[in-house]
Amino acid sequence: MRAGSRGKAAGTPPVEPVSQKNAARPAAAEPVAMQRWFGAGILLLVLIAYWPAIGGPFVFDDEYLFFRDPQLLDTTVARFSPLGRPLMNISFWINAKLFGQDPFSFHLGNVLFHCVNGVLVFLAAAKLLQLAGEEESRRRYGLAAFAAALFLLHPANTESVAYVSGRSESFSLMFFLGAFCVFLYRRRDGIGWGASLAVIALFGAAFLSKEHAVALPALLLWTDLWFGGEGRKAGVEAVRRNWRLYAPMVVMGLAGVGMVWRMLSTADTAGFGMKDLPWYAYFFTQWRALWVYLRLFLFPVNLNADYYFPISQTPMDHGAIFGLVGLLLLLAVAFVYRKRYPLAFYGLIVFLLLIAPTSSIVPIKDPVAERRMYLPFLGLALAACDFARRWNASRTLQLGVGAGILSVCAGLTYSRAEVWSDPVRLWEDTVRKSPENYRARFQLAMAHYTADRCEEALPRFAEAAKLKPNDHSLLLDWGLAYDCLDRQEEALEKFQEAVKVENTGHARALIGMVLAKQNKPGAALEELNESVRLDAAYDMAYLYRGNVYRMLGQTANAAADYRKALELKPSNTAAEQALAAVERNGGQ
Repeated sequence: MRAGSRGKAAGTPPVEPVSQKNAARPAAAEPVAMQRWFGAGILLLVLIAYWPAIGGPFVFDDEYLFFRDPQLLDTTVARFSPLGRPLMNISFWINAKLFGQDPFSFHLGNVLFHCVNGVLVFLAAAKLLQLAGEEESRRRYGLAAFAAALFLLHPANTESVAYVSGRSESFSLMFFLGAFCVFLYRRRDGIGWGASLAVIALFGAAFLSKEHAVALPALLLWTDLWFGGEGRKAGVEAVRRNWRLYAPMVVMGLAGVGMVWRMLSTADTAGFGMKDLPWYAYFFTQWRALWVYLRLFLFPVNLNADYYFPISQTPMDHGAIFGLVGLLLLLAVAFVYRKRYPLAFYGLIVFLLLIAPTSSIVPIKDPVAERRMYLPFLGLALAACDFARRWNASRTLQLGVGAGILSVCAGLTYSRAEVWSDPVRLWEDTVRKSPENYRARFQLAMAHYTADRCEEALPRFAEAAKLKPNDHSLLLDWGLAYDCLDRQEEALEKFQEAVKVENTGHARALIGMVLAKQNKPGAALEELNESVRLDAAYDMAYLYRGNVYRMLGQTANAAADYRKALELKPSNTAAEQALAAVERNGGQ
């Protein structure tokens, strides 16, 4: 019997005046209308919070996404590899086909996917609150709305939304949460074949968007075991009732593990083949990294696009063992209070299950990244809801505190979106927070160079070189910054330093380019011939050599090289224009 239902004797029907009967319909509709207004207000607030990033450019790895190459954009959907997150790539492909390569549409798409995920978080939280014993519908939906709003406005999720490449998080979570909601709202006597097929189809879509979705079966199993009923046998019985789902999922899960294993065996930024990052060192490091994520959830300050996080080669290195002890103590306390706070305990386990694909034993080049919080955020939001529903305070105070928390989060998200709206500002912020991070300093130099602020880029390259002096790519880009300022001797010096580090066709081609600008066609031709020998597929080498042939009056050879450059890269507009100029002047 619910609290507050003892006021009348059993069997005595309440006497309801006619006026109250007439007022019943609008009174019942009022909470629904309030929820709709609240939802619309939150979605509008999300758009405002992310508006600076929506109008921003592509940043960091966004420039290397496949749709940035028009040649690859012209491919058909059927050519997307099933091992390369094909559904996410198809979303980019459709985006580019419909709206071109303007970053605005890609950013806006990310925000819209984020909003859909917020709705799904609300649905999942509402059902889980009910399973945890929250019977009052108004309170249940209010807490679920808070969980969804916290998810939508929390600044720790900014990287997954403001960063176009972060779409892998939001797009895959849309299918992941869709599958979870179908599972939660199934019939209680066992999931049917239709719902099972829907869950499996959505699971497959989530996995083909990002591999971390492999954690979904563990989430479903944990949900059945925890909310299946009183006692261990009840949970096991709940799993047995859902055999229609789990049987095919076992087969599908094994196939997914095989695909992940194959991808990890060939990737150079993740997997067990990374010689400088063994699995055990990564595992030790994650004992500390998990506390970064927990801290960011509770105190979302000092967010960083590229953390400098040293690797723990042993359990004692950088205090990793203390991170493990802290996690075990946290789990022990949660277990002791599991009956008093069932949803908080459930949410903590959900967080650990969903972050495990990226924060356990599978090495990833970046040991900490804020985007990894996006999938497991639901678990922490559920824990927050459980503590909130136990808070004995007036409704006015609860609403005020909740609104205050969401307002602070929205303000921090807006501030963070402003950082993501400008590459120079993003990397200045990162360098300030991680001064020992070589990649951040290098990217800051490149951001200045890409923005045609070459004079400002030079000292940034010098600062990065102090951390990693003999980096081939750094020397080449540093030389290009000098070339941008017509300081050819210094550019040539950097390119020649790069050749000493690694003799590549790219470096030789740049040396040839500078020698041609210095009116040394013979020496330039020698370097460019060597560039073609080292890398016959580098289109710019043929462009530069064609320019040298034009200097020497050898228009037929120049035209041949321009055609070769266009054959290798049809989008090479410089080669296209040069070939047209040669042909207008009678070249063959």
